[in-house]
Amino acid sequence: MDITLDKNEDQLNAILTVHLTEADYSAAVEGKLKEYSKKAQIKGFRPGKVPVTLVRKMYGKGILADEINSLLGKAVDGYIKENNIKILGEPLPLETQVDFDTQKDFDFKFELGLLPDFELPADQSITVDRQQVTVDEKTLEETHDQITRQFGESTNPDESETGDYLYGKLKKVGEEGEGRVVLLPTNKVKNGADKFIGVKPGDEITFDLKDAFAGDASDIANFSGLSKEEAASAEGDYVLAVEKINRTTTPEVNQELFDKVFGKDVVTSKEDFDEKVRTTIQENYDREAEGLMNRQIVDQMVNNTTITVPKEFFKKWLVRANEGKLTAEQVDEHYDDYERELKWSMIRNKVVEEQGLKVSNDEIVDRTMQKILGQFNMEMTDELRESMRSFADNYLRQENGKNYVNEYEAILAEKVIENLRGKVVVNDKPVSAEDFRSQAAS
Repeated sequence: MDITLDKNEDQLNAILTVHLTEADYSAAVEGKLKEYSKKAQIKGFRPGKVPVTLVRKMYGKGILADEINSLLGKAVDGYIKENNIKILGEPLPLETQVDFDTQKDFDFKFELGLLPDFELPADQSITVDRQQVTVDEKTLEETHDQITRQFGESTNPDESETGDYLYGKLKKVGEEGEGRVVLLPTNKVKNGADKFIGVKPGDEITFDLKDAFAGDASDIANFSGLSKEEAASAEGDYVLAVEKINRTTTPEVNQELFDKVFGKDVVTSKEDFDEKVRTTIQENYDREAEGLMNRQIVDQMVNNTTITVPKEFFKKWLVRANEGKLTAEQVDEHYDDYERELKWSMIRNKVVEEQGLKVSNDEIVDRTMQKILGQFNMEMTDELRESMRSFADNYLRQENGKNYVNEYEAILAEKVIENLRGKVVVNDKPVSAEDFRSQAAS
């Protein structure tokens, strides 16, 4: 057997050629033929007494093809590993004409996409923003409104009053179609509120959208489904076809409400409840801000790392690896996204290798137990830990270990981001909750 690797001038593509002679495969083929002759059941011959020559005539080509394919797979994989060749995806076999009746020697070619060496950006050369969100009174008011709607008693009266929500379809006057489904809050209407009071299902309300909400793009976007930019530029009259009126009675602020919102006896007074609401909102925004910053780190690392990808090979491999799911046209359409994902994967793997990042089995099990307990809003105790571990182990073994791999990858990804955070400049940037929501949605 002889294996050669010919790299293109760009050093990103290569052809791997495997030359096989009869000596490379004959012994394995003969062994298989003898096995078949012992097991074959052919009319006129006793089991185990079928002549090898007959088996060769009937099954020889198939056995030869199978053994050569097996030999090729091992040879190609072994060559790539032994020579530490970093490839993209898998080798793509090139079409080869063979004649198993007459040929004794064979040449098989494989196309390789080679992954280039690259350097990560210098430490502290990349800057990202960490949003420090301030919880304002408007955000608190909206949260209390959500609590009221979630835990208050809901009814659908025949006629609207102040504070009701009007469910229906909204569209600009003269616009084709039925419009978009909305839930309009009457208590947010600042001008011409009388139009929305005393309304019944089946009524239509025509109003100047921008004027009704005093140009507050945030309020308009929140209920209309428009983006903040679209809401800010909304002009002229709109019509709301009312289908239903939603009214929610404000729940009593008592221990029953506290328990419904945060769990039994977590808070026991109005002051503690208000503080817990504020703290929870802040924690949620802080968590979202961390996620936004992490996405910035990924984007900046990809944008500032020079990696040349074997583009045409990558496209072919994507189609081949996703046969029946992706077409060449679809790959072309979304190629930039696929390339960015590949580059980030290469950067992530380089960080793991250079920094020696690892994930232990205990980390995976502990994370799984915490997730399970979090679903039931329970805290980990020594007593619970023992009983939950077997439950977690069972979950991680499910789907042929796929759950285990998913948890492993998630923890490793977090470690990569944490490592990179120590290598970038982080600027704290104060921002209002409203502005932050706009940024996160864009």
